[in-house]
Amino acid sequence: MRLELRQITKRFGSLVACDAVDLEVAPGEVHALLGENGAGKTTLMNVCYGLYRPDQGTILADGRPLHITSPRDALAARIGMVHQHFMLVPVFTVAENVVLGHEPVHLGGFLDRRRARTEIRRLSEAFGLAVDPDRVVETLPVGVQQRVEIVKALVRDAQLLILDEPTAVLTPQETTDLFRVMRSLTADGRSIVFITHKLGEVLEIADRITVLRQGRVVGRTTPAETSAAELASMMVGRSVEFQVAKGAAAPTGAVLDIQGLTVADGRGGLAVEDLTLQVRGGEILAIAGVQGNGQTELARALYGLLPKLSGRVTVAGVDVTAATPRRAAQAGVGFIPEDRHREGLVLSFSVAENLVLDLFDRPPFGRGLRFDPRAVRANAIARVREFDIRTASVDVPASTLSGGNQQKVVLAREFSRPLRVLIAAQPTRGLDVGSTETVHHRLVEERDRGTAVLLVSTELDEVLALADRIAVMYRGRLTGVVDPTTPRDAIGLLMAGITSGSGRADRAAGGAG
Repeated sequence: MRLELRQITKRFGSLVACDAVDLEVAPGEVHALLGENGAGKTTLMNVCYGLYRPDQGTILADGRPLHITSPRDALAARIGMVHQHFMLVPVFTVAENVVLGHEPVHLGGFLDRRRARTEIRRLSEAFGLAVDPDRVVETLPVGVQQRVEIVKALVRDAQLLILDEPTAVLTPQETTDLFRVMRSLTADGRSIVFITHKLGEVLEIADRITVLRQGRVVGRTTPAETSAAELASMMVGRSVEFQVAKGAAAPTGAVLDIQGLTVADGRGGLAVEDLTLQVRGGEILAIAGVQGNGQTELARALYGLLPKLSGRVTVAGVDVTAATPRRAAQAGVGFIPEDRHREGLVLSFSVAENLVLDLFDRPPFGRGLRFDPRAVRANAIARVREFDIRTASVDVPASTLSGGNQQKVVLAREFSRPLRVLIAAQPTRGLDVGSTETVHHRLVEERDRGTAVLLVSTELDEVLALADRIAVMYRGRLTGVVDPTTPRDAIGLLMAGITSGSGRADRAAGGAG
């Protein structure tokens, strides 16, 4: 399918999200759509998919105008979309999710499960998707859930597939698998619009690239004609530092002290098992590992979001083992959660309200039952300006912001109060290169103030750039605590649970170092 968007304009009040955008996607190509948070990428594709109606402009498929007012119209035009946050029913099977709203039925009107399974297996084999139609979705890894979304679109014969930040929550291996699937789809003549912030991925997989900035097209290029630095400059409008500028750490004594911590995984097993670790003031200790090896549960348990089966946790000598999130925050612990929707924001609350979720009852924002909306709004205006949060107003619900700007709200709230410990779980997930640069600087500044920073990241480049020490987790246990000069291959072995022959890592694994 050849898709053409001509002069697409979309406004939200006074905010012009897309400003006379032209885009052409050829059959059988991966067309990357780049831009910083709030540049209009997702808005443009939501127009294409019928979630928004354009204020101006025309959409054409193979030269004929399309009138798309809903996702049903888009699907009828053979346009599919895989959203950044999956649209799946967790308790349904793969087959039930795939055919939801498009159910094959017997003559009697009952769901034809055999036909659904057969079609899913056919598509799975044709495009290397490896999806079991009988598995319950909530039991599947994130990468497989994404494949289910792709199968949903293919069952509806999508010839153009929009992938919105598809690698944001994937492991490197899952990303490799996704790219293999994408190549098999384009080899079949299907087109893909690939929205991402990861410039290396764009250079690897894209055939053509369009860059948006502040709702306008500012560049069109190909991987052969550009570089990551040039793309970043087009996106942000200035040069971007890819190397984190930081001096040597000057660590003090242990501020966060974890002794023998064990946390359940919710499925009858252990997510974290007998973990002992210390994070010193004035250092960044990064937890490295493949997603799903207990890092998420460790971070949530330290902030009081998960119960601890055994062990002891102290912050600056204060026992917070049984602390609630409120008590942890009062003890000086900041938390940037991995899942901003569930644990970082109240999506129905305004941007201003989300920026004081942990301080709403304290001066100057409130005292007891008294609440000062003027102080809350003034704080929000300052934070929005400081963190470059792209929003029509501080009074709109957080749900109206792009994913990257929602993350900035969380970051602005946590960085805006005095901290002893900062737990940052995937803090740059979904952020553009300019915002990622800012977050990296902020983490280093927090370290240099004497805060103990515990960074959880599946991005090994990020870990190596920021960490003063690296603790590697595998199946809930530490396999080593090493310094960032350790060869990547050696860290990769520790991430795979292989410790033999790496004596330094083995010795360090037993404690804080």
